[in-house]
Amino acid sequence: MNAVLSFASARLGRLRPVLGVVLLVFVWWLATVMELADPVLLPPPQEALKALVDGLVSGPLLFDFWQTIYRTVLSFAIASAIAIPLGVILGAAEKLYRSVEFVIDFFRSTPASAVFPLFLVLFGVGDRTKIAVAAFGAVLVILFNVAYGVMNARKTRVLAAKVMGAGRWRVLIDVYFWESLPQTFIGMRNGISLSLVIVVVAEMFIGSTDGIGHRLIEAQMLFEMPTMYAAIFAAGALGYGMNWVFLTIEKTFVHWGGK
Repeated sequence: MNAVLSFASARLGRLRPVLGVVLLVFVWWLATVMELADPVLLPPPQEALKALVDGLVSGPLLFDFWQTIYRTVLSFAIASAIAIPLGVILGAAEKLYRSVEFVIDFFRSTPASAVFPLFLVLFGVGDRTKIAVAAFGAVLVILFNVAYGVMNARKTRVLAAKVMGAGRWRVLIDVYFWESLPQTFIGMRNGISLSLVIVVVAEMFIGSTDGIGHRLIEAQMLFEMPTMYAAIFAAGALGYGMNWVFLTIEKTFVHWGGK
């Protein structure tokens, strides 16, 4: 009997993450059946699901999906290439970091949409603007986390490396970099999520002809509501998938976090 209960509990545990999705779809379906909203504005969930499948299989949504991924990944890669080494250097020189901390926090707190006009002037209308704005937003988030990860590195390991004769660059690479990885991954997860948000918003409003954001705003303007909801689902699935990938990498390779 205990074995049966344990098996049932394990099965329920595996299905638990799906229960929220089932509940959401049920509430959505119930709202359409009871006509709590205009059917034009809130189509049944099966219509949105059909639009999502059709768009990914034979429609333009699959191309838009890959374009958004391309812009997001490229902007994130640029941001990481700048922020990680700079964050390690600034974090290791805490006095230097404190001298520029206000500038970092100021721009980190500035909504990325507020700098759209500046980047439009600098790069014009096109992919370069979308990627540059997304990279700008992600750089500050990643840099902040990397620097604090370095500053919170265990001093005993730093002192041990110096006692054994490691030079400044060796300490930066072999101690500070690895010690900051748990916090760095937090910054990278936040950075890629922010990159996706900025890219989708930029696709909606900065002269785009493709991408999930473009598909979403075009469907909204044409009152193609199933397509609009399909684009929202695609964006949500993309964000969830990217976060899951980073969580999996972090759990697999950064196993020493907090130890």
